[in-house]
Amino acid sequence: MTAPFHILDRLRGGGFLRPAEVREAVAGAADGTWSDAQLGAFLMGVAIRGLDAAATRALTVAMLESGEQWDLAAEVPHLADKHSTGGVGDTVSLVLGPLLAACGVPVVMLTGRGLGHTMGTADKLEAIPGLRLGFDRASVRRLLDEHRLAILTPTPAIAPADRRLYALRDHTATIRSIPLITGSILSKKLATGAAGLVFDVKTGDGAFLPDAAESRALAENLVATAATMGRSAVALLTDMSQPLGEWVGHTAEVRATLECLEGAGAPDLVSLSVLQAREASLVVGQPVEEAALRAALADGRARECFLRWAAAQGGDLRWLAAPRFDLAPVEAVLEAPRSGVLSRVHTRRLGLLLAEAGGGRLGPEPIDPGVALHYRGRLGRPVERGEELGRLYLRSEDEELVDRIASCFLVEEHGEAPPLVHGRVGPDGPSST
Repeated sequence: MTAPFHILDRLRGGGFLRPAEVREAVAGAADGTWSDAQLGAFLMGVAIRGLDAAATRALTVAMLESGEQWDLAAEVPHLADKHSTGGVGDTVSLVLGPLLAACGVPVVMLTGRGLGHTMGTADKLEAIPGLRLGFDRASVRRLLDEHRLAILTPTPAIAPADRRLYALRDHTATIRSIPLITGSILSKKLATGAAGLVFDVKTGDGAFLPDAAESRALAENLVATAATMGRSAVALLTDMSQPLGEWVGHTAEVRATLECLEGAGAPDLVSLSVLQAREASLVVGQPVEEAALRAALADGRARECFLRWAAAQGGDLRWLAAPRFDLAPVEAVLEAPRSGVLSRVHTRRLGLLLAEAGGGRLGPEPIDPGVALHYRGRLGRPVERGEELGRLYLRSEDEELVDRIASCFLVEEHGEAPPLVHGRVGPDGPSST
């Protein structure tokens, strides 16, 4: 009998995998000796049974070692990286990179594409005409030398085992597994070799792990596993029970980024970006005070850093300088159906409906970067009947879709504003904020 059979048989019987068995499965994913059926069974077993700390570390190390490891921090001291688990209107990564770079902290960010109800950082950046995200190590090193900032998508040589396993997870209903999420994120993030990492782990309706206990468990797993691999990390548990900021949509979020980087922008987006930038500076040992970060936004240094970096990666500066938003042409106003308080937003459903309108990745069709929502409500805020809660920008008229999106916003007699940050997990464990 083959090794896959023995490993899968133990999983089926309720046994927990040893680190060596996990490494065997990952090696089979990388070299093709395990079939898709065998890997699918392995993933389902892990999703159901879980992995202990040692096996989770083995999974992460094996996926990391299946490809290139750049170890950039050996040549670029205090190199920071940041990862978000994804949400709706989450533009923090686009703000944080140039903000830290403007304050002297180098940043390398390996980023991904949208999935389901979320919009990925890579997709948002590709709304900028000409901007490229595919770079090898030498090119990234030059970007860091010249601009202290490089944002890229994983090359085929980075964590190839994860590339195969992730594709299978999408088809086997095993996305929501804390050990598998941990291994997938860290194997790619550690491949570039930043000195420290900040994880933005979303919780609430619009998060991949909406349950607070699950999202906290993921945050703790990410920080603890990174520590066993010699990397400093911190995780913030941040709210995704409503869109972050005022804009949702690829082009719209690029424009919202520029507003933040010149001292304007939605207060919650600015506050969260500054907080995470501060945490990143601390975790890599080059502290930047909050006042200095806000000054870099107010005086335009962060915006200039973004523009120089975007041009270096091929972005069209004329498009970025244009005053218009370049949004889809059909506008539809979402009004409060009654007076009261905005009590709930069905954020996940909202993201999926915007994707259905063309503004996300639900299938092979190309993303329409101009589809957008201008979110003007806020949970816990009093509203009057007929008051504008948001404004949609669609490619064509669709009253039924507009009505479905409007139903995502609930106005009731009472409601509370959630905290922006629900908690923090550092090297010493969880703490409140």
